[in-house]
Amino acid sequence: MSEVQAQPISDAPMTKSPGRFRWQIGGLLGAGMFVNYIDRVNLSVATPAIMDDFDISAAQMGILASAFLWTYALLQMPIGSIIDKIGVPWVNRVGVFLWALASFLAAAAGGLGLMIVARLALGVGEAPTVPAGWKAIGQWFPKQERGTATAIFDGCAKLSNVIGIPIMAFLVSTFSWHAAFLFTGVLSLVYLVAWWLLYRSPAQAVADGKMSAEELAYLKAGDAENEENIAEGSLRGVGHLLRQRKTWGLALGYASYTYAYYVLLTWLPGYLKKEFGVNLLQGGLYSMIPWLVAVIAQFLIAGLLMDWWIKRTGQVTKVRRIVLVVSMLAALAVTGAAYVDTIGMAIVFISIGAAGLAVSVPAGSSIVSLIAPEGLTGSLGGIVNFIANLIGIAAPIVTGLVVDATGSFAGAFMVTGVVLLLGILCYTVVLGRMDRMAPPPAPA
Repeated sequence: MSEVQAQPISDAPMTKSPGRFRWQIGGLLGAGMFVNYIDRVNLSVATPAIMDDFDISAAQMGILASAFLWTYALLQMPIGSIIDKIGVPWVNRVGVFLWALASFLAAAAGGLGLMIVARLALGVGEAPTVPAGWKAIGQWFPKQERGTATAIFDGCAKLSNVIGIPIMAFLVSTFSWHAAFLFTGVLSLVYLVAWWLLYRSPAQAVADGKMSAEELAYLKAGDAENEENIAEGSLRGVGHLLRQRKTWGLALGYASYTYAYYVLLTWLPGYLKKEFGVNLLQGGLYSMIPWLVAVIAQFLIAGLLMDWWIKRTGQVTKVRRIVLVVSMLAALAVTGAAYVDTIGMAIVFISIGAAGLAVSVPAGSSIVSLIAPEGLTGSLGGIVNFIANLIGIAAPIVTGLVVDATGSFAGAFMVTGVVLLLGILCYTVVLGRMDRMAPPPAPA
């Protein structure tokens, strides 16, 4: 596949930051990811109760767990182009409203059919969140701070597992699984109000007196994307990106993470119950441990350490490559859970694997804003998330089929290990240097 030669990103040292308003925006984006993933955690925790209530098999539950990803993945490429056209604020306003509505619909479900409809609707509402967040980070943060910003953004998704799993386990075991979805619906409405009132573009923040002009200049000096640079002919831009080797290397590498993440997200409580006989509340507390380890590792290693290393050496490609490969190798530890016979050792292996997965995300997803042509960050983010979630759709289904066929999770964990090895190959050999790709050629 042909690739356009682009100029490398400048590694010139940056001046000291003249303000910190951008971190408030980073916190707001992270809060959105927290609420967004609470909507996914609730189904994971409620899985045993829903299977009993609806009298369905593990394979049928796998289909329900993946239903969210059908619409979510399908909309990634068009939503990326829409974000590039009309901007982050309005796309997320509509998205948050829709995902709140989907949570209330799930709470009202009395059977498998309506539950699948609710999950499909949730996929529509949550489709903009990740590409919009990546684009916002590209606009709001200089390149030497994007590791930390992305660690906050994605770390809040993992934090939803730490905090959300025990809360959801309490609600499901004390009341019913319907209560978990009511809770997330209300939480989503609260976030909708916060987003509507607090989010603004960098230029708007300066105009409103929230951020200094010096801080805006600092962002631009650090290669922050120009929010006014709107790509013309977004379909042409998507076609151009799909012809680039870098796009496929990044997308397939990120897809391997997504597959492994959804295996843990959708099946971890069910795995602990089946293999070790723990009840729902105990399973929720055990499941919290790997995600807590993942959050800490992501912030310290993929955030602070990686950004410090880049600032110190200026080696954008080398640092991210090392972090990516080492973290993906660590993620292979999840396969160790296939060979243990105590819950303690299972949690140890899964915690190491979850930490590796978590560290790989800021190193991988922050590459989007580094290599995307000006004005096409949302489009590239949409492509990456589309391909990643197409692979992710298979994770809960394959896991359910393997469990039904073999009676254990061992085979499912081994499949996950193979997928991660292929991801390492894509991040290294296929992606190549992390230079900004040239824009689409002007139409004749």
